[in-house]
Amino acid sequence: MVDTEPCDPVGANWADGRILAPGEAAVQADDHSVVVGDGVFETTGVLNGVPFALTRHLARLARSAAGLGIQAPDDTRIREAVAEVVAADPRAGLLRITWSSGPGPLGSGRGEGSGTLVLSTGPGNVWPTTEKVHLGPWTRNEHGALTGLKTTSYAENAKALAAAHRRDCTEALFRNTAGHLCEGTGTNVFLVVDDILVTPPLSSGCLAGVTRGLLLELVDVVERDVALDEIEVASEAFLSSATRDVSPIAAVDDHDLPTAPGPVTTAVAAAFTDLVARTPDP
Repeated sequence: MVDTEPCDPVGANWADGRILAPGEAAVQADDHSVVVGDGVFETTGVLNGVPFALTRHLARLARSAAGLGIQAPDDTRIREAVAEVVAADPRAGLLRITWSSGPGPLGSGRGEGSGTLVLSTGPGNVWPTTEKVHLGPWTRNEHGALTGLKTTSYAENAKALAAAHRRDCTEALFRNTAGHLCEGTGTNVFLVVDDILVTPPLSSGCLAGVTRGLLLELVDVVERDVALDEIEVASEAFLSSATRDVSPIAAVDDHDLPTAPGPVTTAVAAAFTDLVARTPDP
């Protein structure tokens, strides 16, 4: 028997002030998010129809726009759009908000119009219980023009992650120009070294992850430069991100971590889970 009951939509898109029809274009071909990646974005999980830590994500979106030198997005307008797109997708697990400088020339020079706001929802990601990550050969420039900004210029991340996938890894890690551990393509990284939980400082060039920031408030973490060889002596390690929360690292390339998840990772994950249960917008 064929099931003819209507199904809830999986994924919804919002642009130009309204929910788009399936397959409808969200941006113009000359939008600078497409032409040169001149935009910023945020992605967060959606729990029971409520985006997690939305206020922090919108604050970082505004900081990224200011750092990129583009017009700041309107907070009220975004919140209204968020409510509409989440309501249109009752099964949403992820929400992405993209803000660009808008249509412009087919080159680096920007146009003079208003920015473009696009929102999308989709199913939540499913990650393995523990992750194997790849320490890639490429470096983050901690002194670059985009350092600390979450921009749509993500080709470097896409290339590094593709290289990790070819090695059966789920994430790639970057070093910085000083040779220290920096971050993943979409994650921050934490290590337990000599029984102390450490993570690279923002001066390393890593992004100020929202989940990273919450963890710094929840548990004792030392922010310091982390040498690459400390991976070899770490007793445990984990990744953090808005789509992963706290995700244990089992191996970095051919080096297996002693425990995954270890006791520190387990305690941190429990503290974060408790936070999520207590408030959707910490």
